[in-house]
Amino acid sequence: MDFARVEPTAEDQEFLDRARDFLAATVTEDVLRRAHESGDGFVEELHLAMGAQGWLEREVNSAADGGLTPVQRRSWDLERRRAKVPLVTWGATMMILRAVREFGSPELLEEVLPGVYRGEIRFAMGYTEPEGGSDIAACATRAVCAGADWIVNGQKMFTSGAHNCGYVFLLTNTDPDGRRHRNLTMFLVPLDLPGIDIQGLRTVDGERTNITYYQDVRVPDRYRLGEVNDGWRVLNGPLSAEHGAGGADPNGLADIAIMSGFGTTMAVTADRVTAVAAETGPDGRRRLDDGSIAYRLGRAHARIEAALSAPSLFGRVAIAQTMRDIAPDLMDVLGDGSALPVDDAGAVADGAAEYLYRWAPLIGIYGGTLDVFRNMIAQYILGLGRPNYSAMK
Repeated sequence: MDFARVEPTAEDQEFLDRARDFLAATVTEDVLRRAHESGDGFVEELHLAMGAQGWLEREVNSAADGGLTPVQRRSWDLERRRAKVPLVTWGATMMILRAVREFGSPELLEEVLPGVYRGEIRFAMGYTEPEGGSDIAACATRAVCAGADWIVNGQKMFTSGAHNCGYVFLLTNTDPDGRRHRNLTMFLVPLDLPGIDIQGLRTVDGERTNITYYQDVRVPDRYRLGEVNDGWRVLNGPLSAEHGAGGADPNGLADIAIMSGFGTTMAVTADRVTAVAAETGPDGRRRLDDGSIAYRLGRAHARIEAALSAPSLFGRVAIAQTMRDIAPDLMDVLGDGSALPVDDAGAVADGAAEYLYRWAPLIGIYGGTLDVFRNMIAQYILGLGRPNYSAMK
């Protein structure tokens, strides 16, 4: 394994300086406050500013096509992370954009690509359904051909960001009696079509997601992606990207697991809790001098390091499980004040541990539950076969 440092060129340094200047000027405390209060993971004027100054278009293109080089891409990722840029909606848009570029008609690409680059058009994921859970192939949302259009009926859960997006990447069932995975068709559906209703849902950590309802929505065929009943192939790329199931980065510069950004937040929280524990209290003692507290903090830091070192799906599981396991310990170390949320008077460590505790269950659900990912590791990586859920006799 090569742990060599990358020496940036003069061009790389100039890029880094511009990125830092842009983020310092646009990611203000007011922007971060509004992102936190809305729970959207999105602030429109910041996103539009990134589009207007060319950051979005360069990010989605390769260096050969005028986009970012590997070093620039890593610098941009890390600087945005340090600036706490809300990127939930842009992350979904980027994953979907790959499939749109590959399977969309020239007419559709002409309609959406310029707006995506300018930051004016965003995409939401329309996969999960109330009765399907993580089994998105059990899709019940129907699309019925009606001449040059399709009539769509159904509903989707967890279409996060839909209220800030122009289109939804919608999975539909176009052949209810067909073979599983061979009866699905993907569409990029404009969210302003008649018959679409978006209703907000708040999660325990304060984020907003949505339920979206589709009642006799007439979708022109030009919004279809790929062939009819070949939607699983269209969906596979964005789904694999969301799962973090891709191979290692050839340049060795990307995160080794898709949840590494969340893992970094966990590590920062653990550092803040440790700093508080190391402070001398009114009685002249430090919490860190208590052997049980030192042990629990040491175990937390060791587990975080191990989780951040795990690649691919292993890292996806390790980071989410570690967050669930250590969040109660971090709150317990801080005492009663840790129960106060962010921005509340008296909150210890600015409420970071309390937020991590509420956030942890959601991290184990994003893109599929931990049990789904464990089964994927067992079946597709370790070759242990399919799980058997039949009742034992």
